[in-house]
Amino acid sequence: MLASKVVGGAAGNLREKAGKFLTKQAYLPYVGPISLWIIFFVFAPMGVILYFSFVRTGVYGEIIHEFTLDNYRDLFQGAHGVILVRSLLFALVTNIVCLLIGYPLAYWIAKYGGKFKFLLLCLVIIPSWVCYLLRLYALRLLTGYPGIINNALLNLHLISSPVEILFTPTAVVLGLIYIWLPFMVLPIYASLEGLDPSLLEAAIDLGATPLRRFFTVTLPLTKGGIFAGTILTFIPAFGDWLSPLVLGGNKVLMAGSLVRHYFIVVGNFSAGSSIATALTAVVVLIMYLCIKLGGEEAIERIV
Repeated sequence: MLASKVVGGAAGNLREKAGKFLTKQAYLPYVGPISLWIIFFVFAPMGVILYFSFVRTGVYGEIIHEFTLDNYRDLFQGAHGVILVRSLLFALVTNIVCLLIGYPLAYWIAKYGGKFKFLLLCLVIIPSWVCYLLRLYALRLLTGYPGIINNALLNLHLISSPVEILFTPTAVVLGLIYIWLPFMVLPIYASLEGLDPSLLEAAIDLGATPLRRFFTVTLPLTKGGIFAGTILTFIPAFGDWLSPLVLGGNKVLMAGSLVRHYFIVVGNFSAGSSIATALTAVVVLIMYLCIKLGGEEAIERIV
């Protein structure tokens, strides 16, 4: 009797292990192509860029295969360091403003949207379907001179001379906020929709005020959406090069502008690769911190 139980238990364990193995094998046809795609079109190009960052570029743009750290030494010297710090500052301001606008907007849609939730979400999402470049040029028409904003203020006699907005840091930050705001709203809305109403009811029963309910229940339980929105907003804003090009001209440069300048204009692949590698390292660090601090669940829900 005891022997049969032991044999039966061992057989059950083998069946369980075999089932898990077969389940993993069943996913291989789906995971395999995705893994190959990521290897060939993400990691392989990143490996090439990493290699180029440690070699020199000749006078005529040729790659000289000699190991050097000069590209990384130059990265934080002079104008390069200023531009990198400026990019971090612009991305931080963009993320904070998007959070200050996006959280109340997502909260209002989730709580008071009712049967119009889908329509309100469409109003948030649909502008992002328009070509990125077209939206930037539309903003350029609004902020430039002659422009809609300046003309309206002049006609209303609110200003005596045009306000210089275009080709300033203000215009670049406005463009970044305008472009990436929907990516802050959506994950926060998803986390608010997943909030258990019984927790808020329990807080009401315990006598918590609306403000205290928000800071002790709603905000902590939706931090995953905030971190997910930070990933989707801060990272692309940090590496953006088109907004500074269209709205900042040659007066306002960001890290992405440097990468474009060295790769396309100058043809110095080594310098451009070192900047791109530094940007990638910062992006990976930010993603790791945000996911560890609570953004993993919200990202999985969105994806």
